[in-house]
Amino acid sequence: MLAGLAVLPLAADQLVLGAARVARQLRVAPAIVGVIIIGLGTSAPEFVVSGTAAGTGNGGIAAGNLVGSNILNITLVLGVAALAGTVSATSAVINREVFVSTAAVALFAAAMLIGLNLWTGLLLCAGAVIAITALVRWARTDQNNLAVTEQAVEFTTTGSDTPPRAGREMARTAAGLAGVLLAAQLLVSNAAAIATRFGVPQVVIGATLVALGTSIPELVAAVQAQRRGETELLIGNVFGSNMFNSLIGGGLVGILTGPGDSVPIRTVLVLAMVATTGLAWLLLRRDLRLTTAEAGLLLLGYIATLPLIFTS
Repeated sequence: MLAGLAVLPLAADQLVLGAARVARQLRVAPAIVGVIIIGLGTSAPEFVVSGTAAGTGNGGIAAGNLVGSNILNITLVLGVAALAGTVSATSAVINREVFVSTAAVALFAAAMLIGLNLWTGLLLCAGAVIAITALVRWARTDQNNLAVTEQAVEFTTTGSDTPPRAGREMARTAAGLAGVLLAAQLLVSNAAAIATRFGVPQVVIGATLVALGTSIPELVAAVQAQRRGETELLIGNVFGSNMFNSLIGGGLVGILTGPGDSVPIRTVLVLAMVATTGLAWLLLRRDLRLTTAEAGLLLLGYIATLPLIFTS
């Protein structure tokens, strides 16, 4: 399991870097690279692991990972970043990107409570198409919100006068994808074995060990963005990750589960996910920033969810 946790974020990073550079060489617009390739690629560990778990009959791990990752991103990742310094964003980002992510989490929660299966999975995928279309349009047209396009340009720049070679970047992409898939398989199989051996519900393993492992890329990105003072980008990455987890990850898990079954989940965890997401959104809406005290509140929210995971 440790091997899977170690390889997963490294492979995902290479996958995103290679795919983004190939896309830029193909003259794909920076807004599309930023929203779809970088945003989706950062969330690849979560939905690939959950998809692998659902496809191998480990629905508890799949659901626990997605719900646990969403809670971790809002409470631990955003909380740690805001604890290091004030995190702020423009009203446009909070009223659009953050709102869309919050709505996506609410839709995912509703699908979980109704029963995450083929039909609700397809609904989540349809929501993903709508959300991504809106985000790309905003990134292209809003001159006051260039964080996404600037991130794409910076991310795909090699730092030298020589442009990246397409063949090399395609090989990087393929190797990253293979690494993500292999690490996901290792992680899921070992997590299922641990759950069986110690008699721990799969949802608990998914919402703790697996979710923590798959959230490492978001935590690293948040710390780096905070150090550079790019807190608006930090907020966009955290909430964007939750949007992709909820819509793409949830949709994939539902589709792989099939029409007759539904993914097992604990209602209290779903409600905790909605509550922590809503809390972060309301705190940001109030004065467009998160203070150190509010960061402490988010971290307390994570601590409060731990008993719910283990005792519900």
